[in-house]
Formats: sequence, structure tokens, C-alpha cells
Amino acid sequence: MKKDITNTNIEIQKIIYSFRGKQVMIDSDLAKLYQVETKVFNQAVKRNINRFPENFRFQLTENEYEDLKSQIVTSSNINNHGGRRYLPYVFTEQGIAMLSAILKSDIAVEISICIMNAFIEMRKFLLSNYELFSRIDKIEFKQLETDKKIEKIFNYIASNTIEEKQKVFFNGQIYDAFSFIIDLIKRATKKIILIDNYVDIETLNIMCKKNNGVHIIIIGSGKGNLTNIDIKKFNSQYPNLTYKLNNDFHDRFIILDDNEVYHIGASIKDAGKKSFGITKIEDEYIIENIINKVKIY
Repeated sequence: MKKDITNTNIEIQKIIYSFRGKQVMIDSDLAKLYQVETKVFNQAVKRNINRFPENFRFQLTENEYEDLKSQIVTSSNINNHGGRRYLPYVFTEQGIAMLSAILKSDIAVEISICIMNAFIEMRKFLLSNYELFSRIDKIEFKQLETDKKIEKIFNYIASNTIEEKQKVFFNGQIYDAFSFIIDLIKRATKKIILIDNYVDIETLNIMCKKNNGVHIIIIGSGKGNLTNIDIKKFNSQYPNLTYKLNNDFHDRFIILDDNEVYHIGASIKDAGKKSFGITKIEDEYIIENIINKVKIY
């Protein structure tokens, strides 16, 4: 999908709707983004239905479907959702994250990341305009779900402006974990060292969010599915990445600019899929020892 990322995020935000207190996307819109037919898309989901509980995916009622039509602004969008034989299914943020695990293709991975970015950008937009929204009376905000939801969005984004030394993410908090790790990666100005025994293409999809000119060194045991072709493709667009094999480490760490060290309880490719924690290491002696250990390689 060779599109400008900013424009892609804006396009995706236009097809995020609000139902049952959740922000969701419609099956047909997702199928179009993933470049498959809606029927094929839903069949793939049904084959893995145990991965999609009610809070990941649900079917709209007739009244909700009518409300969907009222949320759609342009006539072209209305046509996209017309002529259906059944009421559409919608996917929450957690359900959309799960799609990348069953739709295994390069476009699926790329689209999933674009959708994550779109949700994050929408939250930032809501925060930046929060005071303006609060002064407007008698207007229906389809994307603002409840006062509690607004407060949650406000607290979530505000927390990203303050350095957090400890963070715990529970099973299903995929977007929050993704956003936090991206923020860590963007803190680096010169070098990122990732120590992780299980790395694959999803790891690189996260690492590509680094700042320009930042050198990435990944130290792993080779237990993941990362190939030399994957590294070559990454370096052709996001230089420089170096992958080194070593079995000395059991735990996972991220080192930023040979200065900040974070201990991570799970491989970053699995962030949010199970409960895990991220802790900034403060002890200077431990930091020095870890960095010196890495320099040996």
C-alpha cells in the first residue's frame, strides 16, 4: 500500500464509527482495506471464531444498522454499505488487532499498523480539541462515546507526555502497548539496541517507526522467523539495521542511545497479547553492566 501515511490515517478515521460505547470498523470497510472480498474476509474470521469474543466482534442490530447509515456522510460510503443480505459485523480495536494474526500477508501487516496509527491520531485530535468540544452545546458527537470514555482518552494521551518508569499492560491492551513501545522507540536520536530472542517481521514493522538516521541493533538467539531477506528489505527503506546472534540473554531489553535501559516482560512483537510489564532501569551500575555486555558483540 504505497500511500502517504498521513492521508491513509485520515481516510481510516473517516470509517471508524461508534456503537455500544466502542469505536469500531465495519467488516466491508476492513475487507476493502485488506484487499479481499467481504465474504472471503468473514469466512477467514469464522474459521478462527474462537479468537473473536463478543468484545472483539459483534453483529449490528437493525436499529444500529440504520444508525450506521446516519453516521455515514458521503453518498459513496452509503453505496458501499448498501444491498447487503445480512446485517454487518463490526470489529473493535482488539478485534482489528487480532485480524493481523489470521490474515497473514504483507498487506495485512501494513494495514493493521495504519489502523493502529489512525486510532492513535484520532485520540490525539480529540484531546487537542477537548476544550472546544466542551463549550459546544446541543451537538451530537458520534465519535465521542461517553464522558467516561472521553476521560479515558484524555488520561491515556496525557500519560504519554510524561515519562513513565513502570507500565503494565493486560491481555488485550494491544493498541496501548503498541503506542507505548512506539513512543519509546521515537525517544532514540542515535541508536536503539533491542535484546529479544523472538523477532520476526512484526518486530521490524514496529522498529520502522524510529527517527531517521537512528541505527538499530537487534541481538537475538535466532528463535524467531526473521530472515536475511527481511533485513535486506528493511534496510532498503529504513537504514541501518544490524542483526546479531547471541544466546547470553533470557530477558528482553531496549537500550536507547547507550543511555536509557528498559526491561520488557514480553517480545515486542507480542505486546498486549498477554499481560506483561515494562520497567525503566534506574540503577547506574546495572545500566553500565548491561551496556558493556552488549558492546562485546
